[in-house]
This record gives sequence, C-alpha cells and structure tokens, in this order.
Amino acid sequence: MTAPSEPNARPLSRTRDAAALRDPAWRARIAYTILALVLLWPMIVASEFRPWTLFEPHSLDATGRFLASFLPPAHDAEFLALVARAVWVTIAIATAGLALGWLGAVPLTLLATASLSQSALGRPMLRAPSLGRQAVRAVLVFLRSVPELVWALLFVRVVGLGPTAGVLAIALTYCGMLGKVYAEILESGDAAATRALLVNGSSRLGAFLYGTLPQNATELVSYTVFRWECAVRSSVIMGFVGAGGLGQQMDMSMKMLDGGEVATLLVMFMVLVALADGVSRVLRGMLESR
Repeated sequence: MTAPSEPNARPLSRTRDAAALRDPAWRARIAYTILALVLLWPMIVASEFRPWTLFEPHSLDATGRFLASFLPPAHDAEFLALVARAVWVTIAIATAGLALGWLGAVPLTLLATASLSQSALGRPMLRAPSLGRQAVRAVLVFLRSVPELVWALLFVRVVGLGPTAGVLAIALTYCGMLGKVYAEILESGDAAATRALLVNGSSRLGAFLYGTLPQNATELVSYTVFRWECAVRSSVIMGFVGAGGLGQQMDMSMKMLDGGEVATLLVMFMVLVALADGVSRVLRGMLESR
C-alpha cells in the first residue's frame, strides 16, 4: 500500500528547507545598507572620490613611467649607509618621542582617573576636583586632536629642520593618546582594591601602585608597545616636513626625481614597519602569556 501523500512530501520539504536558509533579518539588513549608502554618498561626493580616474589612459601612462623609474633600485654602498643612518634616526625619533609622551601621560592619567579620586569616596564628587579632572581631560583632548604632522610643521618653524621637531611632535600627540586610553583602562577595571586602599588612608599614588596598576599592568604595557609601533610609522611620515629620518631622505630623492633611490627607500619603509610590527607582536605575546 502506497502513501497517497508522498508526492506532496518533497515540495513541502523543499519549502521548509528554503525557509530555514532564509535570513530572518534580511529586511532590516537591506534597510540599513540603503541607509548607509544614502549617508555615505554625500561624503563621497564632498571628498571628490573618483577611483576610476586611475584607469584613464593618461593616468596609466604616468603610472607606468613612474614605476619604470624604480628599476634598478639604488644599491651603492654610500647610499645604503645613508639609508641605514636614516632608519636609525627614524627609530630614535619614535622611541624618544614616545618616552617623552609617556612621561607626560602618566601624571595626567592619575589626575584624570575618577576611580583614584579621594573626594568621591562614599559621596558625590566635589565640584572643585570634578572641574580639575575635566580640565585635565580637556588638555588630553587638545593634545591628541592636533595630528603629529601638524605639530611637526610648527616645531620645524621653531627649532628648524631635524629630528628634534619629530620627537616633540610625537611627544605631544602621544601624550594625549596615552593619557586618554590609560585613564579608560584604569576606570574600566575592578576598583574594589583601589577603593579599599583609599578608604584606609592611602594616597592616590599608593592606591594606584598597589591597587589599580597590578590588575591592569598587562593591558597598559600592551597598549604602550602598540603605540610605539604606531610612532615608528608616524616618524617616517613626519620626515616629509623636515623632521628627519627616512621620510626626509625620501622627500629629497623624490625632488631629485631619482626613482632608484625612491624604490630602495620604499623597501626600507616596508621592512622597518614589518620589523616594528613583529617586535610589537612578540612583546604583546610575552605579556599576555605571563
């Protein structure tokens, strides 16, 4: 005896399978996509973003001639020695600038972190400490809102061409960045130990060293190492405005229309950034495994 409903079982099964595969939120996803495109389109128009111009005949011809000038890359001993010195200067600018920024960020972090405030223990924070904390946060906003490239342009006018302008530019911008993120890391952690120390008469510094810092040390150091990697990239870029290092050497080579030197410097850019990324990854891995 055959089941009469068997011919209709397969279409019903296929309908159920199709319903199971259908995204239940497809209408919302399409709506959000359309909304994003509507909001993004005026920004694309304002930025005059026209990628198709890269494939126009005159653009392709200019690109081909530009790339052809890279061959062969410059490899004479004198130029390679110059590049090696520029790489060392670039690393020195990044490290010195980050160190100065860190020295400024630490005290500002202690002042900007609400969980380290003795005035807010068991009661609303007093007006004067609250205003002081907002003033410190405003200083951090100002420091990080000005790009390091702009700081470098200003300092080149003050101290002249050379690495000093790059060090000072990184120090100011990264002071604001480190202070902001340090304060957020400290405030997001468990404040029970810190509060207990403050209630029992500990100073702000003591509560930080023995209550807040131990549980957040790994994250703080990991972010600092990441910022050093970013500082290496920034120091390369600032060289184009006369702040020394690889960027300044590449600017000179481009002005002399020496494609071989530019090619060698581009390779060194990639090697330096890859090395900085590798060192940063190794250090963060060592911290996270502790």
